[in-house]
Amino acid sequence: MNTKTLAGITIDVNDEGFLMDADVWNPALALAIAQEEGIAELTPAHWQVIDFCRHHATANGAAPTLKAIMDGAGITTKELFALFPKGPAKKVAKISGLGKPEGCV
Repeated sequence: MNTKTLAGITIDVNDEGFLMDADVWNPALALAIAQEEGIAELTPAHWQVIDFCRHHATANGAAPTLKAIMDGAGITTKELFALFPKGPAKKVAKISGLGKPEGCV
């Protein structure tokens, strides 16, 4: 476990940078993580996906898969990759303060 400070708070993360405690997550922290991941700003489309992922994780106990995100957030694969390039399921889970989605390498 590692510690780092983002958006003015110190957080515990695993070796891949995922939050260890989803309860410390907040929108300012999401923006700071997004910027670390190369996403300069979070648009309403980003927030639609992030909100879906957080609701899904609360209901199901885990971050959603790529297919679940597309179906649940009403977004195409192309749109998802445009919003969260280079591994969108993993990237959106990290920004959403969730654990690594099952099936992600």
